[in-house]
Amino acid sequence: MNISFIDKSLNSIKDKIDRGVRLDFEDGMNLYKSHDLIGVGRLAHSVRQKLHGNTAYYVYNQHINYTNVCINRCRFCAFARDKEENGSYTYSIEDIKERLKSRINEPVRELHIVGGLNPSLPFEYYLDLLKTAREIRPGACIKAFTAVEIDYLAQISGLNLEQTIEELKKAGLAMNPGGGAEVMSDRIWQELFPRKINSSRWLEIVETLHRAGLKGNATMLYGHIETIEERVSHLIKLRELQDKTGGFSAFIPLAFHPQNTKLSHIPGTTGFDDLKAVAAARLMLDNFDHIKAYWVMIGEKLAQIALSFGADDLDGTIVEEKITHMAGATSPKGLTRDHMEHLIISAGFIPVERDSFYNHVNTDKPGGRP
Repeated sequence: MNISFIDKSLNSIKDKIDRGVRLDFEDGMNLYKSHDLIGVGRLAHSVRQKLHGNTAYYVYNQHINYTNVCINRCRFCAFARDKEENGSYTYSIEDIKERLKSRINEPVRELHIVGGLNPSLPFEYYLDLLKTAREIRPGACIKAFTAVEIDYLAQISGLNLEQTIEELKKAGLAMNPGGGAEVMSDRIWQELFPRKINSSRWLEIVETLHRAGLKGNATMLYGHIETIEERVSHLIKLRELQDKTGGFSAFIPLAFHPQNTKLSHIPGTTGFDDLKAVAAARLMLDNFDHIKAYWVMIGEKLAQIALSFGADDLDGTIVEEKITHMAGATSPKGLTRDHMEHLIISAGFIPVERDSFYNHVNTDKPGGRP
């Protein structure tokens, strides 16, 4: 590729990419430190083009956040409540049925199910939740429970981790949504979420999920108290696990929303931060097939631009997302399929509707669907 840079330190990174040499920690630091956003973006876009051409993916999905009662009470979270606190909620299995049936005429292909660690819910509730979702949506992939939730379920199930995962699979669990690691740093863990599992346990659980045949995503929550060094280290740890298991489908940078959290004094991320997070991920995570621009957190317009900065996936229609919106997100709570395709086409890309495993849906017509 013939690219000239304002930041000349990017030349050595370009040379490595051209030669197929993996970027190291120092390269990651240079990417994050560089003010040549366009140069970094062009590098990331060149890699994205080699992998996916002008294709941009999305999935027709539905989010269900089954409870916001949570014993962890992480400092960065605006979603969690104590059981008796104003605004707390827990969906019964009947509530879950209602929400699923209310959109039964829509072609939902993925159910994204996550929630808090509610001490009032027995292990059987989670099995019933999965069985209910599978019964009502037999053709949809059930992508449920972060590693944090899986760890908690192993504690309350009376089973070991492997046995717990096996029971969840039997009930309908098909994929892991990622999340819960935030930024893999003991310093950040102790300061922001000491009740939650640490990064070594998160990696152990995700590796166990992968070895049980469950694909999943990986995330990084950025824009709070983390350093650039901690961001790069996080990406490398994910890359190392992917080398071992190959179980990650996609990486999703998650922009921190400080409103209504205990970190509300921190300014939100900028567009520069968000595009850099996408581009750096595309360049550092050479063994990840897909990088998502999660429009819920960065907004529709910036997500469009991110498709030219290394991202190849806008995630999905979402339908009803609560966690980020309770932290002040101003994006819509859901998008129609037509609007999703409009975003992709107007950004200069070809929309392809996919399932959870990146199989194309209805590819016989332009736009990936009839």
